[in-house]
Amino acid sequence: MVPRYTRPAMAEIWSPEARYRIWFEIEALAAEKMAELGTIPAGAAAAIRAGGGPKVAAMGAADVARIDEIESVTRHDVIAFLTWLGEGIGEDARYMHQGLTSSDVLDTCLAVQMTRAADLLIADVESVMSALKTRALEHKFTPTIGRSHGIHAEPTTFGLKLANHYAEFSRNRQRLIAARAEVATCALSGPIGTFASVDPRVEEHVAAKLGLAVEPVSTQVIPRDRHAAFFATLAVVAGAVERLSTEVRHLQRSEVREAEEFFHKGQKGSSAMPHKRNPVLSENLTGLARLVRGYAMPALENITLWHERDISHSSVERVIGPDATIALDFALMRLAGMMEKLTVYPERMDENLEGLGGVVHSQKVLLALTQAGMSREGAYSAVQQAAMATWLKLGKPDAQRFRENLLVQPEVSAVMSGAELDAAMDPQRDFRHVETIFARVFG
Repeated sequence: MVPRYTRPAMAEIWSPEARYRIWFEIEALAAEKMAELGTIPAGAAAAIRAGGGPKVAAMGAADVARIDEIESVTRHDVIAFLTWLGEGIGEDARYMHQGLTSSDVLDTCLAVQMTRAADLLIADVESVMSALKTRALEHKFTPTIGRSHGIHAEPTTFGLKLANHYAEFSRNRQRLIAARAEVATCALSGPIGTFASVDPRVEEHVAAKLGLAVEPVSTQVIPRDRHAAFFATLAVVAGAVERLSTEVRHLQRSEVREAEEFFHKGQKGSSAMPHKRNPVLSENLTGLARLVRGYAMPALENITLWHERDISHSSVERVIGPDATIALDFALMRLAGMMEKLTVYPERMDENLEGLGGVVHSQKVLLALTQAGMSREGAYSAVQQAAMATWLKLGKPDAQRFRENLLVQPEVSAVMSGAELDAAMDPQRDFRHVETIFARVFG
């Protein structure tokens, strides 16, 4: 991922230094259990820990370059690392990697990296939820228009809009927790996964120390359906990011202007048009969300490998592991900040709510007329006729509001007075159960 969209904590998880430190920890833990079981000398495990521990702890760019140099000859990354590591351990280095295969180290390391990445993403989602909850409570009873097909439908509150997104991110938090558990497995089962050359107790020991579960049955690799579920979950979270971002973009449109991204002092919206205040953050989030969703497909295609192992998945994961998590981490951070500072215009919401002359109360009138004795078909026809008369003359000198167009219809005035119609169209009727919904969402 490009530096522009990279936060340090997530980037560190995928750095070469972090990867090599995890590789060493896997090798050292395995050696310690093998020594306990008598597979290798007890002193060898101690030598591996003492000689390799300080070396990987202090490793930097020069060490990474040295491993790359060795790999240019060996054409094998794990062997290159073991060779570099052995230079600091001495003769007992021959006891490293006893009975293991490269995938044992690579796949277990990837599991550690993905669980660490998931922990950051879960915290990111919680930040988004916190911002949404604060703003939802702030605007619990701020009236605004709800839209279906982009067209004015019925009144709602801006707080309910935000509560809806909060609930979605709450579900996504649970999905990330489940996805983390899905990939948090360790496999140190040797070539083809039969444990022919390594005791299963070694795997159990390493898994416990790394906070992982043992993979119940692996081939030479951990099954990739786990990884597919992880990246598919990231894609779903990205979908939630884009849905909220799209809402902000629509609300910021010049014709709507109900809410907009915070415009900083000194900020410029256009190189050509000084008046512009563009929804650049939400547009950026829309793009990042598309990117993260795109990584789900190659993860799904990685499920199918030849027999017990091939490495067609490897090149894919070297890209999508860092890029998907880094992009989503950045997007969630940006979304939380955007919602914390979102500028809301309740007065404009009121203007838009009443901008169609009251037709947004059509359902309430329809129901009131049926309860007053009209047939549903007759009531629907009368209400629609009044609504269309209001709609077609919006902004014209002879325009009448929906209320007046209803009362001029004899079939309506025969069963309902002006006061009764006003009561039926009272906007507060739309908000009677806001507290109930908030209690369901926020507890």
